[in-house]
Amino acid sequence: MGLEMKTNCETCGRSLNDHAYICVHECTYCEGCTAKYDSICPNCNGELARRPKPPAGMEH
Repeated sequence: MGLEMKTNCETCGRSLNDHAYICVHECTYCEGCTAKYDSICPNCNGELARRPKPPAGMEH
């Protein structure tokens, strides 16, 4: 099962590109919100890490 690949930041609603960040529960944030949260998910306190890029042909 792959990642859900959400298309908007959960905090500010900004449209996401290849620079999205996720936690282990797939909470998804933009670079700005990730920096604001010091790379810690505000929902679960897990680490926010750069989301892998989708496979070729699966881009949003």
